[in-house]
Amino acid sequence: MEDKSLQYIQQLMETENRQLNKLHEIVKNSIEEESLLTQKLSEEDDLKKMTFGEKLADRVAAFGGSWTFIIVFGMVLTSWIVLNSFILKNNAVDPFPYILLNLVLSCIAALQAPVIMMSQNRQEVKDRKRAENDYLVNLKAEVEIRNLHRKIDLSIIDQYRHLCEIQQKQLELLDEIRSQMKSGLPSTD
Repeated sequence: MEDKSLQYIQQLMETENRQLNKLHEIVKNSIEEESLLTQKLSEEDDLKKMTFGEKLADRVAAFGGSWTFIIVFGMVLTSWIVLNSFILKNNAVDPFPYILLNLVLSCIAALQAPVIMMSQNRQEVKDRKRAENDYLVNLKAEVEIRNLHRKIDLSIIDQYRHLCEIQQKQLELLDEIRSQMKSGLPSTD
């Protein structure tokens, strides 16, 4: 009886070792997959190396799309009109149709529009990279969830197998106890 118990314990140990090896393999695969995803995510640092022109375009676009620009621009226009219409009435640099002002405004618009477009193109690249990184993070989460499902399934299967083995061993022990009891008891005949 002790020999069977020793064999049973050895079988349980071997089963546990197999289960641990399976878990180690799953973790190893997970680590390998994670390193690939992490490597792609770390490539985001390449976006931070901007040229002088790109930095300038971003600053111009940020200023051109701000309330500060609108307020300053409105004040300059108002000052220009007041200066040429009321203060320098007879000696105005740019009298009423404000042709010089129109030329300056056209030049500002002609220069500002392409700079803003450059900044928007850079923002589009940033957004595309951010979306790709979000996709990779979601993919990594999916891989981790799958690995957790595998681990749980493996654990449940092994637990069920162990329970069946324990139940089988208990039945064998019960049969052995019954046979010993029958052989040790006098017959009731």
